[in-house]
Amino acid sequence: MAQRPTVLTIAGSDSGGGAGIQGDLKTLEAFQVYGLTVLTSITAQNTKGVVQVFDLPAELVASQIRVVAEDISIDAAKTGMLSSEHLIETVAAKIMEYEIRNLVVDPVMRAKSGDPLIALQAQKALMRLIVPLARIVTPNLPEAEQLSGIRLQSYLAMKEAARIIVENGAQSVLIKGGHMEDTSCALDIFFDGRYFHEFSAERVGVQGGVHGTGCAYSSAIAAGLAKGMDILQSISRAKAYITEAIKRHLRVGQGHPVLDHSWNSFNPTS
Repeated sequence: MAQRPTVLTIAGSDSGGGAGIQGDLKTLEAFQVYGLTVLTSITAQNTKGVVQVFDLPAELVASQIRVVAEDISIDAAKTGMLSSEHLIETVAAKIMEYEIRNLVVDPVMRAKSGDPLIALQAQKALMRLIVPLARIVTPNLPEAEQLSGIRLQSYLAMKEAARIIVENGAQSVLIKGGHMEDTSCALDIFFDGRYFHEFSAERVGVQGGVHGTGCAYSSAIAAGLAKGMDILQSISRAKAYITEAIKRHLRVGQGHPVLDHSWNSFNPTS
């Protein structure tokens, strides 16, 4: 019987299908890994913005993790939207209880529309409880500013923020430079406490940005780790995937365009 590596995504839903659990599953399928899900929040949103958020009871979130982990071997995991301190405490406890490894933390704080998705106290709990469990944390520039407490207007500042985030407990961090304006390339900076590594790709100019990029990027990294790739190889493959998915973006609604998660020229095993 054929088997696939597994990735557990612990995140919120996106009724518009571009990000969250829905976007994660599309990405994992593109990488030919088997996606497992734990739903933390239900959002009513579309390409224009978030209308309503409902957090699931922490007990139900814990139960989802328990029943999956007791039945299925988890090769890697990622967290996305964790909007409350209580949810973060619950998820952190279960990650430790079931020794879930290869954890990628996407510190989701705002939707592409700018709508907030996490309370201030929850941000602090995320840094204190979830980030130290991660193999890698993948903030974009605004998220890295929140986690590090410094303004990021240059690549030197990105490196300083990376140092701060690692010093505060992360095993490694990938700060995504897609929000850096007036640059010809999209440069992401990786730091593991010892070495910096840069991942660069041609900047794809899409007015207003593309919805779901952070979710897909972190899921793609988790997929690489689940398949036995090292951290740098996982990031490199994920960067190539997300760049092409942005290039082939789709306009399915009246707001932000979405990724083409399943662009058919990508070969995840090459």
